[in-house]
Amino acid sequence: MPHITERSAKMLTEQPVVVGIDIGTTKVCTLVGREEAPGQLRILGMGVEPSQGIKKGVVVDLAAASLAVKKSIEKAERTSGMEINSALVSLAGAQISSTNSTGVVGVSGRVIDQDDIYRAIESAQAIPIPHNREIIHVIHRGFNVDGQEGIRMPIGMHGYRLEVETHIITASSASTENLRQCVGASGVEVSQFVLNPLASAEVVLTETERQMGVLVCDIGGGTTDIALYVNGDVWFTAVLAVGGNHITSDIAQGLRLPLSQAEEIKIQHGYAIESEVDERESFQIRSFGDENYKQISRADLAHIIEARAEEILSLVLQEIKRSGYDGLLPAGIVLTGGSSLLPGIRQLANHLFNVPVRIGKPEGLIGMADRLDSPAFSTSVGLLKWALLYNEFIPPETHKGIGIQLPGNSQAWETLKEWLRRLLP
Repeated sequence: MPHITERSAKMLTEQPVVVGIDIGTTKVCTLVGREEAPGQLRILGMGVEPSQGIKKGVVVDLAAASLAVKKSIEKAERTSGMEINSALVSLAGAQISSTNSTGVVGVSGRVIDQDDIYRAIESAQAIPIPHNREIIHVIHRGFNVDGQEGIRMPIGMHGYRLEVETHIITASSASTENLRQCVGASGVEVSQFVLNPLASAEVVLTETERQMGVLVCDIGGGTTDIALYVNGDVWFTAVLAVGGNHITSDIAQGLRLPLSQAEEIKIQHGYAIESEVDERESFQIRSFGDENYKQISRADLAHIIEARAEEILSLVLQEIKRSGYDGLLPAGIVLTGGSSLLPGIRQLANHLFNVPVRIGKPEGLIGMADRLDSPAFSTSVGLLKWALLYNEFIPPETHKGIGIQLPGNSQAWETLKEWLRRLLP
């Protein structure tokens, strides 16, 4: 269970304090938060550190990555005045894969109870998984009772045969273990991994969008993570090993610049559609080997950016078509992640996908909200939302790894339904 030990008795509160660590290719962000009111988070502590030893969402230098995570955690501890013991951690990278599976069980007592749901979900997990992979999420997409489809929550219903459709997300065991070591080196336990786009979706999607059909596209530095929601549930997820760093690299090679300078130029002068840039606009650079500055047309820069941005979005479109759900997105696409800040990328996506496109960012925050008011922190804040939900139903003895406790009042039932919709294994 995500929690922290407070150094001062004066800091104790009734509401649980939760922690999320977003380990990305560009940055490591540790957040400490507490729910002040339904849908409102107070950020108590924050630690952002440039990422080291992470490439395309995967650890490539354990020592460097561990140091970056440690610095981020220490900053969050200092700003919150609390000691972090455990946290939810984000997960991305090309090692992620997903599949849909169905589980069927006989109802034990004619009336469906929580145990029947557990058994159905466990049955759905009985799929061949290579020994070098592990299940990260098991998310239910709907229930079927005695042939009746489209049932959202079957608890209390009469029936003989219960069927559940699930979306199962797996990851490379080696990759997750390396991340555990990075976090564990700071004395912090990973209580649960959460896939990046699922975390981002918690803060950028509305319930109406989830129900109608929407795609979350989290464009980070090293990866582009997507999650497709239909009827309120996750139907498809994928992680592409391309992101904003590839655009920066193209600029660096095309203009013969250091990566740091290319990133700065991308932020200051970049635009994703060449035809919308005034050809008379220009800026100065000094390339490798040049003693003097030279003028570069902003349209030339946009030409470089548009080629790579269009490729990234085309790969996303290809994944959507591969899923078979490309016609189920009336609510369109929500872009988030640091690279969604690139001017013109929303218009480019709107042209390519021919659906409504908007930029999503965290909202409903208090405390350090001004520092997190950016799509770059959607995953970070989303982890806190997951942690609050995860914290809600953790029984003293977990049921075969699925931490759900049978509640005793109507409000708790509603929370259980919400929990099952975003089920963690």
